[in-house]
Order: sequence, then C-alpha cells, then structure tokens
Amino acid sequence: MDLLAHIAGEGIRLADSAILLYYLTLNAFYVVLFAMAIPDLWRHLTLSDDVDERARLLSSEAFPPITVLVPAYNEEVTIVDSVRALLTLNYPRHEVVLVNDGSTDATMEHLIHAYDLYEVPPAYPVYIRTAPVRAYYRSRRFSKLLVLDKSNGGKADSLNAAINAARFPFLLAVDADTIIAPDALQRVSRPILLGEHVAAVSATLRVANACRIEHGRVTDARVDRRWIPGCQVVEYLRAFLFGRTGWNALGGNPIISGAFGLFRREYMLAIGGYQVGNVTEDFDLVVRLRRYLHDNKIKATLPFIPDPIAWTEVPSTLRILARQRERWHRGLIGTMVAHRDAVANRRYGPFGLVALPFLLIGEMFAPVVELLGYVLTLLGLAFGLINWEFAGLFFLVAFGFGIVLSCLAILLDELSFRRYARAGDLARLFGYAVIESIGFRQLTVWFRLRGFWHWWRGSHSWGVMVREGFTGDQRGGSGGGRGAAGPRQRAAA
Repeated sequence: MDLLAHIAGEGIRLADSAILLYYLTLNAFYVVLFAMAIPDLWRHLTLSDDVDERARLLSSEAFPPITVLVPAYNEEVTIVDSVRALLTLNYPRHEVVLVNDGSTDATMEHLIHAYDLYEVPPAYPVYIRTAPVRAYYRSRRFSKLLVLDKSNGGKADSLNAAINAARFPFLLAVDADTIIAPDALQRVSRPILLGEHVAAVSATLRVANACRIEHGRVTDARVDRRWIPGCQVVEYLRAFLFGRTGWNALGGNPIISGAFGLFRREYMLAIGGYQVGNVTEDFDLVVRLRRYLHDNKIKATLPFIPDPIAWTEVPSTLRILARQRERWHRGLIGTMVAHRDAVANRRYGPFGLVALPFLLIGEMFAPVVELLGYVLTLLGLAFGLINWEFAGLFFLVAFGFGIVLSCLAILLDELSFRRYARAGDLARLFGYAVIESIGFRQLTVWFRLRGFWHWWRGSHSWGVMVREGFTGDQRGGSGGGRGAAGPRQRAAA
C-alpha cells in the first residue's frame, strides 16, 4: 500500500510539474508575441496618417475596388443599421452584396422597405455551387447594394453565393451584426497601397455591447457593466491588440475573424470558397488558403492591421456564451483533424511549423491540460502529495500570467488608440482583467471541453444566438456574430 501511495504521489508530482512547464512555456510564448507586437503596432500607427493622407490625395484608382459580403439569417433587429453603415463607408469604390439566408423573421421585409428593393434578372455566374437563390434585388436608393434572397444553406453557403455575385477583385467578409468604422476600408487597404501582394488582411474587432450607436456608427465607446460582456472586452483587446499583431512577425495570422476579413477574390475562387458544414468556416478557410499558396508557390501575405476597427455584439448570458465557445472549440478540433498532415510540416513554412502546432497544443488541448492541472493540484494538496509552495507557484502561473497579459493589453490600448475615454471604463477593464482570469476563463474551459464531446458525436449545430440589437444607447449583446470567430479562447489566437 505504501508503495502504491508513493507511486501515485510521484505520478501526481510529475504530472503537475509537466503541466506547470506547459503553462510557463505557453505564457512565455505570449510574452514573445507581446514583445513582437509593440514595434509592429508602432509602425502601423506611424504609417497610418501618412499613408492614408497620401492616398486621399490620389485619385480613387489608388484604392482597390472592394465587394463587402454580408450573410444574414434572422437579423431583423440590426440589419437596417448594419447595411446603412456599410453603404456609407468612406471609400470611393465599394459595393455591398447581402445574402438573406432563408430568414424566418422579418429580415427581408425590413430590407425591402428600408432600401426600396426591386427584383432584377439573375444575370450572375455560378462559380461555386450553393443552395438555390430565389431572387436578386437592387436598391432604388443605393446603386451599390445588391441583395440575394436564397434558401437556407448556412453562413458558408451564403458567403459563397455572395462571392459568385461579387464584381470586384477584393472581398470583405463581415457579419450582419458588425458595425464598421467609417474609414476602416481605407485602413484595411493599406498593405495593398504599399505594394504588397496580399492574399488576405485581418483587422481589429471590438465589443459593441454598452457602446452608444447611432445610425450604424459607434459614437461613444463604453465598457459594459455586466461581467460577462465586460470580460470579453478584455479578451478581445488581448487577442487582437497584441496577440494577432505579434503573429505578423511570424508570417501572418493563423486565423482571420469571420466578422471582418479582406480576401483576394481569385484565391477564394481557386480554393472553392468557404467549406459548407464547417462551424468555424473562417479558420478552415485560412488553413486551406495558406496551403493553396504554399502548394502553388505563390508569395502572398496575410497581414494583420491593428487600426481598422469593427464592432460586434458578444454574448451577454452564460447560456449563449456556452453555445458560442463550444462551437468555436468544436470547429477548431474539426479543422485541426482535417488538416493534421500540415501540422509541423515544414512544407508550409512558419504556418506549418509554428502556427498550427501552437493551435494544436496551446489552443485545442489547452482546456484538457488546464482541467488536469486544477484537479491534480487539488488532489495533491488534499493527500499531502505536493506542498503549498508548489501549489502556490502553479496557481500564480495559471492565473497571474493571464492577469498581467490582460493588463498589458489594456495599457497598450490606452497608449495607442485610447478608445475608452472615461476613467470609469478604464477602471472596469482592470477589474475585468482579474475576473476574466479567475472565474470567467474556468467557465469557458468547461464550455470548450464540451466541444470535444459534441465533435466526437458529429454535431454540426450552430446553436441559437439571440441578440439584443443596436440602439442609441447599447446595453449589451449576445451573439458574437452568426459564426463570428472572435478572439478564440486565449490571447494569441
């Protein structure tokens, strides 16, 4: 019996030590990303005014024409304001292709009434097969608006239908509940204006909950007083501001948010558009796009631009948050399994050797490791198998690093963009940085673990994402986008 107890004790101590090393390594990687993000962020802040001012002095031909793709399903609460914001962006050459994906609410009726839509002949080629398009509509008020009314086929299918109807060489995929800053298209085009051969561009996404929104524009950025959306403000700041900025130095981002991402149309057609049936179609698309570029020896970049801003609703209840995080993780697992041959494959350069292994070890298996760490540490303490000093070190690394990284992201935002002007909002952010690491994250660990079970069972469900909608004084939000891939679960994704 003593021998068995000794073996069990040694096993727990070794496992705890391995998990502690895992945490230290993972957080060290986040620190490296943060260090790499600072000079890149400074470079973009320096370039921003200079490049954008120079572009304004040039003719409109300097800007690449962009088609904005908007999939919409049961978006009656926000659809009119969202479309108005897209149509009135400060950009000389863009169109909006909105796809009503078989909505069962009044989405289509609101669009017809608000934009005076009339049906036009279906004179559009079909490059990618989709669910049937029932009708095409143009607006008498806005010539740049095209609306497709189609049978329900899911978000990916709707985006593919919009790609078929797009006229321009660059495509901006957004969610219907996304509010885009007026100059976002000018800023997201910066790499193209600077002469880069761009395959895709990702940009910053922020939380709209509690912000004042008028006529489809965020006029006053606020931090929600409710802890669930408030913690997500911290998540998004950490994920986009230094997480994704840091990835620029490692060959570009492994994930481009489905709520705001610019793509070159010829490459989208080459890979067959979005994969229907994938619940994280944005992540899957980027993996397939990168593989296509490497396989065909095409030198194209996928940079992240920190200053174009888009705003989206995030879950404001645990029930909706659980559905979102479970789906995100289930989609991550499915995509990683489907592309497992690319993991640690030097054929795909930094993406195969760094990004995919990180997503596998630091993202996909992170909730499993975290749960084991908590359980083994508590068992070790209960049975006297580990000392309090080791347990304290474990929990300091598990919780403390997250709090520090979140606070650094808040400070970085305050020093660079200063989106939150009130001292009260800033104080709330620092408070949420603590709650997000001690409480909120542990809940998402459980939600993400459920993703393994649902993936094993072959679930393809999206779950219902109820929204509160955009009003003059926004007090929350619940969807995070019908398929919006937010910051993923940790800072660097």
